[in-house]
Amino acid sequence: MPIPENLLVERIARLSRAAAPSARRNQSALIVESIGDDCAVLANRPGEETLVTTDLCLEGTHFRREWHPADSVGHRCLTRGLSDIAAMGGVPVAAFLSLALPAKLPQRWVDQFLTGLLHVARAARVTLAGGDLSQSPAGIMADITVLGTVEAGRAIRRTGAQAGDAIYVSGELGAPVALLEQMMGTPTRKFRAASYPAHFYPKAQLELARFLAARQLPSAMMDISDGLSMDLRRLCKASGVGATIQANAVPVASLNRHEVELRHALHGGDEYQLLFTVPPGRRVPSVHKGAPLTLIGYITDGAEISLEHDNGYTTELEPEGWEHFAKER
Repeated sequence: MPIPENLLVERIARLSRAAAPSARRNQSALIVESIGDDCAVLANRPGEETLVTTDLCLEGTHFRREWHPADSVGHRCLTRGLSDIAAMGGVPVAAFLSLALPAKLPQRWVDQFLTGLLHVARAARVTLAGGDLSQSPAGIMADITVLGTVEAGRAIRRTGAQAGDAIYVSGELGAPVALLEQMMGTPTRKFRAASYPAHFYPKAQLELARFLAARQLPSAMMDISDGLSMDLRRLCKASGVGATIQANAVPVASLNRHEVELRHALHGGDEYQLLFTVPPGRRVPSVHKGAPLTLIGYITDGAEISLEHDNGYTTELEPEGWEHFAKER
């Protein structure tokens, strides 16, 4: 079972200090006090705005212990929050973790969870600055809050897309949900996590987002966490526009050396790639540091989201990605 709360807090604080970015880096200069007091203390710089995002990670909903190694759960937990900061062109500064743990959970699982989470934090130059602990009567619950900064007035929102803008996505889509289908179809099979990084160890597109933001390319942007069809509809609704997507342009990922189905790329979640729109006349590179940036369609007037097939036939692109509380999934 997990060690007593005070000892666990001390262990988390020690691990957090070891993983914290150097004070020479700009982000860590904002952390005045982290774990060890009633509140964390963060400094504010002139001309910056604060970004705040939260994400719940629930056993049985977002992961299963029999499928997901503990370090993968920690990795995915923080990546979810970092991806939201990336989607608005921000720089992550601090993370706050609240954990509810079953009494019979082995301490080894908790240690490995923290290893995965702090590995991501170190790579993103983020300080784990606080949180909370509680005993859970059932499964594991991890609630992550991530704070970031962005230059005042420069946060990239979902509301800026206009008719005529080009629609881009980063990376390749569909592998995480295609693997999940395999896992659900063969629940007793053991999948080696290191062989499927897109699902077990996804990466928030922080550096790419900063590249795009620095060049003021996106008119609107968000991350693809619930599926392209679902998140594109959210972006279009926020901007009051429609869209046409070309089916043969959607970058479909490979799994086990085989291309996944188009439906996985259109409707799969857990991608953490970027979906963004770019005004006419702006040049977007086809590749950035090895990651493809693919033109998949255009923003249109009205509210319809259409999928243009290879034969020129057009159908409505129904949002079929992940949605909590949906009547059917």
